[in-house]
Amino acid sequence: MENKLLAYFHRIMPLSEEEVKAIVETMSIKHYKKGTVLLKEGQISTEVYFVLEGCVRQYYLVEGDEKTNNFFTEEQWVISMNSFNQSTPSNHFLDCCMDSDLVVGNSEKAESLYKRFPKLETVSRKVMEKVFAEQQEIMSSYTTDTAEQRYLKLLKSRPDLFQKIPQYQIASYVGVKPESLSRIRKRLFRKE
Repeated sequence: MENKLLAYFHRIMPLSEEEVKAIVETMSIKHYKKGTVLLKEGQISTEVYFVLEGCVRQYYLVEGDEKTNNFFTEEQWVISMNSFNQSTPSNHFLDCCMDSDLVVGNSEKAESLYKRFPKLETVSRKVMEKVFAEQQEIMSSYTTDTAEQRYLKLLKSRPDLFQKIPQYQIASYVGVKPESLSRIRKRLFRKE
C-alpha cells in the first residue's frame, strides 16, 4: 500500500533511494473503521492524511444539518489547512464514511524529513499547490454552477463516489436536499 504514496510523490518529482527509504521509515499507515471521526469542529488539527483506500468526508454542522463540502478518496490528501497550519480550532469535521487505510503524517515528521532532504520540502509545496487548486475549483463551482451542473461534474469526474457514498451525502455536497437530487436525477434520466 505504501507504494501508492511513493508513486504519487514520483509523479510530482523523482526521489532518490535514500529519500524513498526515509519516507518509508517515517510512514505510519493506519486502518480506520467507517464512522471514525478524524477531526471535530473546535479541535486543532495535528495530523494530515493521504488516502490509500477508502473515503474521508469533510462537512460542516449548520443549524444541526451536516453540509458536506468534500470527499477525499484514493491518492488524495486530507488536510484541514487553517487548523493544521495556523493551529486554530477547526470549523469542520472529518470522518471516514467507509473503512479507510490512511497514511498519517504530522509537522514533526515532515520537518525532520525536510532537514535531511530539502527537496522533500519542494515536493510538499507542490502537493499543497495541488490541494489548494482542487479546493479552489470546488469553491468556484458553488459560485458559478447550478446544482445540476455540480451533480453532472461530480458524476463525470468522480463516478466511483456514487458506489461508495449515500445519496443524502451526495445531495449535501451538490448543495440540495435529497428530494431535489432525486428530481435532478429523474430529469437527467428522461433526457437520455
